[in-house]
Amino acid sequence: MPSSATHTLFLLAFSLCLVAPYARAADPLPPLGAESGNLTVSGLSSGGFMAVQFHVAHSARVRGAGVLAGGPYYCARGSLVRAMSSCMSPNFFMSPPKPATLREEVEKQAAARHIDAPANLSGSRVWLLSGGEDHLVKSEVVEAARAFYLQWLPEAAIVYERLPDAGHAMIAPRAKDANTCASTEPPYINRCGDFDAPGHLLAHLLGGLQAKAATADGELLAFRQSEFAGPEANMADTAYIYVPTGCRAGGCLIHVAFHGCRQNAGIVGETYVREAGYNPWAESNRLIVLYPQTATAKESNGCWDWWGYTASDYHLQSAPQIAAVWRMVERLAAKP
Repeated sequence: MPSSATHTLFLLAFSLCLVAPYARAADPLPPLGAESGNLTVSGLSSGGFMAVQFHVAHSARVRGAGVLAGGPYYCARGSLVRAMSSCMSPNFFMSPPKPATLREEVEKQAAARHIDAPANLSGSRVWLLSGGEDHLVKSEVVEAARAFYLQWLPEAAIVYERLPDAGHAMIAPRAKDANTCASTEPPYINRCGDFDAPGHLLAHLLGGLQAKAATADGELLAFRQSEFAGPEANMADTAYIYVPTGCRAGGCLIHVAFHGCRQNAGIVGETYVREAGYNPWAESNRLIVLYPQTATAKESNGCWDWWGYTASDYHLQSAPQIAAVWRMVERLAAKP
């Protein structure tokens, strides 16, 4: 008979063998020969602000942005106080910045070649969503994003949808872990009848879609994000990508989906990347979905940097997070 200690060690070793396949390090992000000249982006909350920043910074190659509960470019102007007031819950004393003020910043940074020329924005599309029960990012902030974009885009290029009963969340009808429509609770994915936010935004940004796939039969891959982002970026070691069936052969489009605060994998696991609703649309429309991930640091609350906690250039191409995601896009566009 083996001793008790030997028996315990055997069980421990056996258990480690069982879990080892699931604990292995993520693989590198694969080059997929994707089409990066018609890139689209979207995001919720801090991810919405990041989608706008990424769109403006790389407007020569980003053709559109979907923004849920997000505001205009450089809204916080490097201040957490302004972020939490003017850009989330504005009042008489702290209102959203004027479009002309933000245009000055855009033109200044473009002249210095820190971002692409804003003239590129005129050919893109924007989709905006505000929930009537969203008490974290008020509708005035989303309206300020619309006013910002109207300085370059015609009205027809901007869709602004309002859901009177929706809280602060991604709206996805199929998500098994979805909350009720008015909820503002983790994982910040709500069900509001049949409203399908990813379907609405992708249809507008891409100019029409094939019907959503019944199931997302492609590959959902974890990859080593640490290869692209240094410690100053406050990004997780691992991120995710959805690769539709057939996209390994090249030629697919790319969409970058930025999660919201406290919605990263470090907090909600794979719930967002599996249930936000992008993957079935991606499967039937040859659309690779990149899900970059923030780290769960106390100072950031898992948010993307839209007020300057990583660096003063947080809204420029050189910003730690924007540069890291751009390197991921370039990898996806490289030939296999």
